[in-house]
Amino acid sequence: MTQRNILITGGAGFIGSHLVEHFVESYPHYRIVILDKLTYAGNPANIESITARPNVTFIEGDITDAALVDSVFSKHNIDGVIHLAAESHVDRSISAPLVFAHNNIIGTITLLEAARKAWRGEYEGKRFHHISTDEVYGALPLDGGRFTEETRYDPHSPYSASKASSDHFVRAYHDTYGMPTVITNCSNNYGERQYPEKLIPLFIYNIVNRRKLPVYGTGSNVRDWLYVKDHARAIDAVFHRAKSGQTYNIGGSNEWTNIDLVRELIRMVDSEMGNPEGHSNELITYVEDRAGHDLRYAIDSAKIEREIGWRAETPFADGLRATVRWYLDNREWAEESLRRANK
Repeated sequence: MTQRNILITGGAGFIGSHLVEHFVESYPHYRIVILDKLTYAGNPANIESITARPNVTFIEGDITDAALVDSVFSKHNIDGVIHLAAESHVDRSISAPLVFAHNNIIGTITLLEAARKAWRGEYEGKRFHHISTDEVYGALPLDGGRFTEETRYDPHSPYSASKASSDHFVRAYHDTYGMPTVITNCSNNYGERQYPEKLIPLFIYNIVNRRKLPVYGTGSNVRDWLYVKDHARAIDAVFHRAKSGQTYNIGGSNEWTNIDLVRELIRMVDSEMGNPEGHSNELITYVEDRAGHDLRYAIDSAKIEREIGWRAETPFADGLRATVRWYLDNREWAEESLRRANK
């Protein structure tokens, strides 16, 4: 079996921790290096059991620190990068756009430069996999259409603009230097260990604690939901089997309006807690719509299904119930995550 030295940035975060877990279980002969700044969304508890493995190294650090990133490549002989580290919450990007530009754009360029210098044009067996978002494509009408890999970029928030820019830099390093890059653009992820500022964990937390459920506008915005463990499998498949220079969209083929999702969460949480049906409906509160709020996202995953053989497998009801139960069983995790963010 081929030895690989894989750098996973953001590996203590939501998607990153699931990906690290998947790689460690699937490829015990790989050496995995996790680089994470451990901001509010990067929780060391997410990878506590994983970092005890002899083939896993954890480094607390910033992807914009060029000297640190260079030393990681040199010391650990990195031959593969899966880049997930990013500021990802749209609301935060609206209030702090410069933070998003610095971390998401400069951080990506710093990693690309470190890889270029370390690999010195010897790209056999190398790979730089950049994880991006469907939000770079803008918005879709409610009455049809899906994002494909050919959809024109049209970002509407500082977050999506920063991710679009980083995508372009990754493609530029492939076209200019021949770097073996791939990009994946995913739909909304859900699952265990997601920081409780995102819709699903936040609303579970609020239902449990009898707090308001703030729904933007009329709740008619539509999102395509992808279970995080399915996403980890997709990243694995693309990292190992995709042709360099390619982009793949990863979606759950699972569209829900926000208000329908909120009602489903209420139904599930109330059921799990033994509350009567509809007990928490009164918590729904409609609030002023968010600036630049895209109406609908939907991913066409035909290319990754056709070329790589991946498709989402987890039924939404199963994934959502597993998520609800995890948060109900790990209430202290959510409380601690929120405390860390407010320090």
